[in-house]
Amino acid sequence: MFESFFPRPKLLFSSAAAWAIFCVLLWYLAVRDWGSALSLGGLFGYGFPDVLTGADEAATLLLQDQQADAEGFWFYQYFIIVIVLFSAAWSRIDPHPWQRWSVWGSALIFFVNWFLVQLDVMINEWFGTFYDMVQKALGEPGSVEASDYYWQIATFLQIALVYVFVATMFRFFVSHFIFRWRTAMNHYYMQRWQKLRHIEGAAQRVQEDTMRFASITESLGISLVDSLMTLIAFLPLLWVLSANVTELPLIGEVSQGLVFTAILWSVFGTAVVAAAGIRLPGLEFRNQRVEAAYRKELVYGEDHEDRAQPPTVRELFDNVRRNYFRLYFNYMYFNLVRIFYLQIGNLVPYIALGPTIIAGTITLGVMQQIIRAFSRVEGSFQYLINSWTTIVELMSIYKRLKAFEAAIDGKPLPEIDREFMEQTKEAPAE
Repeated sequence: MFESFFPRPKLLFSSAAAWAIFCVLLWYLAVRDWGSALSLGGLFGYGFPDVLTGADEAATLLLQDQQADAEGFWFYQYFIIVIVLFSAAWSRIDPHPWQRWSVWGSALIFFVNWFLVQLDVMINEWFGTFYDMVQKALGEPGSVEASDYYWQIATFLQIALVYVFVATMFRFFVSHFIFRWRTAMNHYYMQRWQKLRHIEGAAQRVQEDTMRFASITESLGISLVDSLMTLIAFLPLLWVLSANVTELPLIGEVSQGLVFTAILWSVFGTAVVAAAGIRLPGLEFRNQRVEAAYRKELVYGEDHEDRAQPPTVRELFDNVRRNYFRLYFNYMYFNLVRIFYLQIGNLVPYIALGPTIIAGTITLGVMQQIIRAFSRVEGSFQYLINSWTTIVELMSIYKRLKAFEAAIDGKPLPEIDREFMEQTKEAPAE
């Protein structure tokens, strides 16, 4: 599943994680301060500004904005360099027929994900500025110029249009990435078809399961990377914004209470939802088993009169029905727990902000920024909750393809597949 597309996948993924941690630490410990000497931002209007002494408040704020823009541009240069170094090293260490897509393509996906998260951060900052302007305009009629109001709307459109364009092109690339992965798996399995053809549903596993596996794995992988990057971007932001919130309901005065609220609420929800859905992976896999047995008998019935007889078909379909009813029941209480938790979660930031809003110590813009940052951090911590049903589907597909891996390596097939092999031996010869 992985070796067909990625070079030495276990080592590749573990080294990618180690390299990412190392580069993050290196950035904060040293490289961040090298920008004024090494950055090429000055060529594109993002140079580091000179330090001003005795400047007024407006000039100081402008200097801070220029400093932040220059540092952001320097970070993108650093990001590109470390990604290229890692990808080039793997292309050299272990050349692979699919490395342009698997290694370099994954690097591009990683980079674009970070870019989209940064656009989301810019939108969050826009919410603060815009809603503060709205609050001022409503509280003091005539205090906001029409040009300033519409300029803020135009600013949002600029960010949103860039986001939409990049996200659309990103999805287009990911679609090709997924199909290349399926192509790699298809070629890998077809070269070993003689070892695989006797496994139940071999054709379906090559034709359908490979595509579903690549698609779901990539989707979950992108979601995981997006969640991690969102945490990296929004957790410090929520930490700063939490300084405006010094009191929580029932608890009283607390420092950085919103951050801990988001973490504790997410951990609690993940544990509850995981417990509610613990049986789903096994039921999904069993569902594929009984569906395959029913389909297999019908296929034999097309060529042999003594197969697919009503009693046999009725029994097989009863197994299908019984398993689906168990699935429906388990999904019922799983979705009940999950949706109930998520709906309550929408109210958590408003509840946590209750004393602060009542005291009137924050503006409408800051409140919007806090709620949006809180939801991003909370959503990132809730990765398992939001992805559980997809993970269940992936696990069942993985188990089916794992039988291929066992056949290729000459290992014993899983018990379920051995049962189907025995059933196949009983089928009459054509």
